[in-house]
Amino acid sequence: MEKSERKTDVLIIGGGPAGTQAARLIKEKSPETTVTMLRPESHSLVYCAIPYAIEGLFPLASTFKSDDLVTGVGVEMIRQKAVRVDPDTRTVTLDDGGAVRYEKLFIATGALPLKPNLPGADLENIFTVKTAEDALAIMRRLQGGVECDPLRPPKRDGDPIRAVVIGAGAIGLEQAAAYRAHDVEVDLVEMAPHPLPNLIDADMAGDVIREMERLGVRLHLGAAVERFLGEKHLAGVVLSNGEKIDLRPGRDFAVLAVGMRPDLRCAEGIGLDIDRDGIVVDDRMRTRVPNIWAAGDCVAFKSGVDGRPIGGKLATNAVPMGKTAAMDMLGLETHYPGFFNGAVTVAGNLRVGGTGFTEATARSRGFRTLSTFGETATRFPMMPGAGKVRVKLVFDRESRRILGGQVIGDEAVAERTDLLTLAVQHRLVARDLSRFSYCAQPWQTFYPARNAIVEAATRAAETPCDGEG
Repeated sequence: MEKSERKTDVLIIGGGPAGTQAARLIKEKSPETTVTMLRPESHSLVYCAIPYAIEGLFPLASTFKSDDLVTGVGVEMIRQKAVRVDPDTRTVTLDDGGAVRYEKLFIATGALPLKPNLPGADLENIFTVKTAEDALAIMRRLQGGVECDPLRPPKRDGDPIRAVVIGAGAIGLEQAAAYRAHDVEVDLVEMAPHPLPNLIDADMAGDVIREMERLGVRLHLGAAVERFLGEKHLAGVVLSNGEKIDLRPGRDFAVLAVGMRPDLRCAEGIGLDIDRDGIVVDDRMRTRVPNIWAAGDCVAFKSGVDGRPIGGKLATNAVPMGKTAAMDMLGLETHYPGFFNGAVTVAGNLRVGGTGFTEATARSRGFRTLSTFGETATRFPMMPGAGKVRVKLVFDRESRRILGGQVIGDEAVAERTDLLTLAVQHRLVARDLSRFSYCAQPWQTFYPARNAIVEAATRAAETPCDGEG
């Protein structure tokens, strides 16, 4: 069959979480439907595991997903890039000159790391972190320029090295910790006054700051990068507060972790509604162009908390969005309620989670808030390894509906964050959560008489409704 004569019922552009889930669900529910996936990359990655491969906990190849995830259920994989979409003829042109005709098109192209438009931003040894190639480039720097084998963890060459990580979100913190594991000098720069500004509020960030400092990371908070210095290789970073971080050209490096932008290279100029966060879709992942759906990091969508637009570039959002698109393409009733953005990360020995709105976000979106706290040990205090867990709950002051929550502790943070996401999804109020029925066991919880979430919720339920919020 000629390349130009390829045909498929469903064509998926992108092999990340949204594309993979959609492909598998379509074949599961409708085996006779032909599904083709375009994915130019050699491997689809478990992106959130990249920092730990760089740290050396396992080889980078351990993060590669098997193509069998999709080919094993009957999906055709084409390792080509989509360069042009023609919705009138329902044809996608490939970078090898071929084309694929489709009945239904699903765009799941993901997002690309943001690169600031700053002087010197194109110097060598300034990296982003998203692809296998990105990870291997950083590993090569750690090894003094020696190529890294994806089948082996990186090994430092012992020569002193310094890294500047720009952005103290989850990716930035995890990268900084990974480099410290290799005894790299690390400066972490964040323009917000505290780390993880999209996940937690300032009054929850103290433990994170102390833990990063314990790891030996130098924090530069409330400062932005103004320019990068150097001729060919990066030689320094100048900050907005006047600080200058000197680096050795050809040896030291910087990593950009300042956010993501939707990858719309094949989606522009075909009549789609596009805004800053990506392709605009409805709650069934339909675009304005007939027979085209989109989901994942390349789309713009709304918050499930207040129904207004918000960012949500998380794999845990992409998965249900991909499933929603697949169901709708099959004619099955479904809808996606919006982003709740439950997320967790690790800062040294700390686990950090957040969901829904932070207090700062809620206020910026017009809510009068009430925030309360609860804190207990993570185990019965006499048990070995007992640490602490601290919870912050954010409520709408009038209705006492929960808008968001934050959890910091030594263990069981993801589970608590998920529980709070469920509470936000179902619009529970403080009284509901104060009556939350929980379990207790010496190795896993505090004493039966106390629970951090119940403590915080009870305080909210019992706080008078008057006063400023």
